[in-house]
Amino acid sequence: MHSIEPYFLWRDYYTAEADEKSPFYGRDYSEFEFTNTIYNFYIHPQWDDIGSQTLYLKILFTDYDKGYCIIELMGEWNDAIGNDVMFLKRDIVDPLIEHGINKFILIGENILNFHGSDDCYYEEWYDDIRDDGGYVVFLNFRDHVLAEMKRSKLHYYVSMGDQFNELNWHIVKPFHMHKLVENLMMKSLPGG
Repeated sequence: MHSIEPYFLWRDYYTAEADEKSPFYGRDYSEFEFTNTIYNFYIHPQWDDIGSQTLYLKILFTDYDKGYCIIELMGEWNDAIGNDVMFLKRDIVDPLIEHGINKFILIGENILNFHGSDDCYYEEWYDDIRDDGGYVVFLNFRDHVLAEMKRSKLHYYVSMGDQFNELNWHIVKPFHMHKLVENLMMKSLPGG
């Protein structure tokens, strides 16, 4: 797991540690000192700790003018024991919403498992952004993770699966990715 690092080819466009509005503003990262673990397995030091024992992330890009943020996730998303969505919502999402972000694109290629609980934080997140045309999209999550998320009824609040699970986002720039997601959102609307 220590060799899986956050996507780095967009760093010329944005870094969260240099963004004064980011929850990670001013953070310093080591390329050599591995301190964070998931189940006693060290992970790459570029992942950001959000207070969860198993879920880490990296804000890859934020555009305050257009109101969107792209976040890559790593590890196990465990709401049943660790209430990971609470850490994500309170410490990352809420500060971004305060700065005008209402569109969240979460990349889940490196989410290994999901353990659901109730959907209260997801519903709150949805309620916080829907009136402004906002959304939460889960991209490229593994099938078994999506199945568990659907059993937890998250699909009522988050767009996921099908067309959102086959986007080759690595080959585009972040602003183009946002357009691709917007187009997918339009297609997923009734009559779209």
